[in-house]
Amino acid sequence: QVQMVESGGGSVKVGGSLRLSCAASVYRASTYCMGWFRQAPGKERERVATMDGYGTVVFIAPSAKGRFTVTRDKDKSNLYLEMNSLKPGDTAMYYCAVRRSGGYCSDFDKTDFTNWGQGTQVTVS
Repeated sequence: QVQMVESGGGSVKVGGSLRLSCAASVYRASTYCMGWFRQAPGKERERVATMDGYGTVVFIAPSAKGRFTVTRDKDKSNLYLEMNSLKPGDTAMYYCAVRRSGGYCSDFDKTDFTNWGQGTQVTVS
């Protein structure tokens, strides 16, 4: 059983900050690509940031670049998203995901990830 648990969401004022956490109970998590996605009501789920098993950021969404920072613990089983200068457009349900398969992490988008958490809500107003 694979379990992904996100936390850290909440309501924040425009310009504020939040740090999201994802705890992944995945065997050999360090070998897998992990990422953050978000989905606002009525919109498609979009990729925010992705890290490979080495802890290298392989993708950051243009809308997040310069404001969001994605990191991964040394054991690679925990993923974080530091969000600064938050905007109303950042309001969404944020999901953590892992791809339990091989391939180039930089090539993977939402349809390529195999396991997802329940999400944590971020509301900016």
